[in-house]
Amino acid sequence: MSNPDPADIFRIEAAELLEQMEQGLLDLEHRLDDRTLVDAVFRALHTLKGSGAMFGFDRLAAFTHHCETAFDRVRKGQAEATPALVSAVLEARDHMRALVEDPSGDHAAEERYLLERLQAAVSGAVAAPMASVADAPAKTATPTAPTTWRIRFGLPENTFVNGTNPLSFLDELRAMGECRVVLDRSTLPPLEQLDPTALYLAWDVTLTTDRSRADIEDVFLFVMDDMALEIEAPSDGAPLPEVAPPVLSDIDAPARAAAAEPPPERPEPEAAARPVADAADPKLRRKVESVRVPAERLDELMDRVGELVIVQSRLQQIAATSSDIGLRTVSEEMERLCSELRVTMMVLRMVPVATLFDRYRRLVHDLQRDTGKKIELSTDGESTEMDKTVIERLADPLVHLVRNAADHGLENGEARRAAGKPEAGSIRLSARQTGGEVIISVTDDGRGIDRARVRAKAEAAGLIQPGATIADQDLLQLIFQPGFSTASSVTNLSGRGVGMDVVKKAIESLHGSIDLASRPGEGSTVSLRIPLTLAIIDGLLVRVGEGRYVIPLPAVEECIELSQEEDLRSRGRAFLSLRDTLVPFIRLRELFATGTRPDPYQKMVVVSTGEERVGLIVDQIIGHHQTVIKSMSKLHDDVTTFSGATILGDGSVALILDVANLVSLGQEQEAQLRAIA
Repeated sequence: MSNPDPADIFRIEAAELLEQMEQGLLDLEHRLDDRTLVDAVFRALHTLKGSGAMFGFDRLAAFTHHCETAFDRVRKGQAEATPALVSAVLEARDHMRALVEDPSGDHAAEERYLLERLQAAVSGAVAAPMASVADAPAKTATPTAPTTWRIRFGLPENTFVNGTNPLSFLDELRAMGECRVVLDRSTLPPLEQLDPTALYLAWDVTLTTDRSRADIEDVFLFVMDDMALEIEAPSDGAPLPEVAPPVLSDIDAPARAAAAEPPPERPEPEAAARPVADAADPKLRRKVESVRVPAERLDELMDRVGELVIVQSRLQQIAATSSDIGLRTVSEEMERLCSELRVTMMVLRMVPVATLFDRYRRLVHDLQRDTGKKIELSTDGESTEMDKTVIERLADPLVHLVRNAADHGLENGEARRAAGKPEAGSIRLSARQTGGEVIISVTDDGRGIDRARVRAKAEAAGLIQPGATIADQDLLQLIFQPGFSTASSVTNLSGRGVGMDVVKKAIESLHGSIDLASRPGEGSTVSLRIPLTLAIIDGLLVRVGEGRYVIPLPAVEECIELSQEEDLRSRGRAFLSLRDTLVPFIRLRELFATGTRPDPYQKMVVVSTGEERVGLIVDQIIGHHQTVIKSMSKLHDDVTTFSGATILGDGSVALILDVANLVSLGQEQEAQLRAIA
């Protein structure tokens, strides 16, 4: 296996830092006096600058330095955190991401604009070039008399393994003023016990500088939790402790001393002098327990688990026809292990929905600026987990829904006040798990959907006949038709009718469905019903004619037997009375044109998507089946009845039914019959 490119490793780390920075800035916008948030943003900027310089992203490091300097002034009380500063750094953050993705691109003009904005935010007015921001602390700070500090620090033994260079700390201290360094070798073990990858040294530093204690602590900001650090300033007139002359340049002195005389007895170091990696330390333990694995490796492992499930199914089928008790025992044990492995693998791929919801805080921040409306975003159910692949594919559809809610759903401030609503509109993202699927809802408290306007647009577009009777839910679903828009004008946010149909196609590609509810004057809710995973699902295996098909189990409500009398009574109709409720049904043998005679006792599988139900008439229900989903070829893109295929235990192929499409087909048949009646 080839070694990963260091630049790619940095890009992964940079993406996390940029995400932390964005979330910190969005929180800071509402709590400008929160020093914890200021420190968090500063640390993210400082780490990004240092890591970028280390991996050769020099332009990123140079640009980030200006933002870091601005926040350093805020930390030291030399400037205030303001909405203008937060907005400027948010835009700068987007530019940092561009520099990470394309470090060699031409970004000079944008950089000049962003640096001018940052300068204006820090100083309160557009002034000198941005370079003066970096110099500002030295120019504005009140001069202080030099102080002599005594600094002693020791780092953990695993410092080198973690990629830390102790000499970089000494270089930063030397840059602050006159510096004397003494190496402490008291904990250096005998040669035969020395680990070349471990750090056994500590340092005593005497520093004369006009910088403050906080400036000195900032040198060790990112290793302070795992190190021993003492910083002392002698009282006025007190003599400095005597220190030996610098010995850093005399590296081979220990070897010569060892040859001349026996080594002195090794003293026991104090616990605080040089901490070592201890598994009992919760911070170090977290580092040991966390392992970063590339997503493609998880995908490969999931594919192997899927193949194993298919092989286990074949073994189970062979064992079922065998009288060998040992073979059956092995088959049952194999089935148990495969089931546990499948569950474990799915848990590994699960990530909380919070990773998806956090992205839209920035989107809402920008929408407030673009629409001129006050918008409050709230979330619920962030701990709900979904397959990482599903979450990635949900990102764009949710962007369309949030933008649509902000532009179409929410009224402006004047209209909201006239309606007796709070001036700030509300958009709420929520997630909850029900069975094998997750329901993600986007709710706004706006004006709701104007049904009369939707109907007028639909009639003008020829989607429905003028005056035709149509159910309320069917009318609302028309907004998902391609090119459909109720906007009176085209804006940079919406109005071209190329948003909601994209949402519907994306959700259907995830084998999900969309429910829409709206109350005039109170708002709308769009609910997306999405399966937990796209790789392996529980299915109900059925037979229609000579073919076998899989129905996703989360969509199955119940299975009933269709007697010959009920079958005869339902001839010529497309719905059946089920507990005083008319349920439309589809005879799959007629839909698939099997050309075979029906079984004497057929079965009806009732499936649903949201509030809509339909019955599927099949010849036989075979039973539960763990289904490994295989994508169909591009030649079958126009086949909407099936969402994929799977391999059965005997090696044959079974098609997976697209429940959402079949439910829509059943509802259309019912509407046609009602219109005729």
